[in-house]
Amino acid sequence: GASEEVAPPVQQCFMVPKKEINVVSDMAKWKRSQAYADYMGFILTLNEGVRGKKLTCEYKVSEPIEKLVALLNTLDRWIDETPPVDQPSRFGNKAFRTWYAKLDQEAEKLVSAVIPKHLADAAPEVAVYLKESVGNSTRIDYGTGHEAAFAAFLCCLCKIGVLRVDDQMAIVFKVFNRYLEVMRKLQKTYRMEPAGSQGVWGLDDFQFLPFIWGSSQLIDHPTLEPRHFVDEKVVNENHKDFMFLECILFITEMKTGPFAEHSNQLWNISAVPSWSKVNQGLIRMYKAECLEKFPVIQHFKFGSLLPIQPVTS
Repeated sequence: GASEEVAPPVQQCFMVPKKEINVVSDMAKWKRSQAYADYMGFILTLNEGVRGKKLTCEYKVSEPIEKLVALLNTLDRWIDETPPVDQPSRFGNKAFRTWYAKLDQEAEKLVSAVIPKHLADAAPEVAVYLKESVGNSTRIDYGTGHEAAFAAFLCCLCKIGVLRVDDQMAIVFKVFNRYLEVMRKLQKTYRMEPAGSQGVWGLDDFQFLPFIWGSSQLIDHPTLEPRHFVDEKVVNENHKDFMFLECILFITEMKTGPFAEHSNQLWNISAVPSWSKVNQGLIRMYKAECLEKFPVIQHFKFGSLLPIQPVTS
């Protein structure tokens, strides 16, 4: 499978104000790092923040949230302006490289539009995570490592104070959900390869976090149980309220054949008795299968906002 491919050499370190961004080389060091603690803390805080809440519920939408949605809308518009090209191979449409080059060029400017003037120095470092979050332009692939970069991008915005505690629901429901829509459009339009996919043995070809946060949304739901998400009717009626079901809908649109065959791990999860058990299991699986797998995390960048130094607190 794709996971055996030798990854290209890691890009040269980016220079950021007074700091350098380094790349993970040692898994043990990564797991002990401040970056890992901050990243996981961020994921779990959002997990609690959306617990039992629908995508369609009422929540506060701050100005930075609106600006982040506008940024994602810009990326979406660029897809429309960069149609796929005719090429012999079915997968990995080369037009993605054109689209990516535009992001590469504009990322700092896009980020500067989201953060206040007095934090302008942080823009180059934060922009690195944005550029890493959309897939790899050489291999034209996308996977959970890219998704992690987007979560790291949001985590950095929290660390510099652009996003606040009361933005939690909007971060997941408005920003991350919009990010997912844009990524699905990229995956479909440019026929992107799944990065490091384990085929039927993985959870999903492309995403992981919406399954975690999406299962938290469903905790203590009066009628929907894990066994229901493999029911097409249930998915069609409820996907607009729940991120988890939105993911299932996308999988069934993209894949043919019995669900148990193309998404074996998810099929197994549907037998778990409660959503809280699903949620806990997915968090464990995320750490083991994504954050502690070298091919996934080898491109993770460390700087002043997400430092490689061991945890102090």
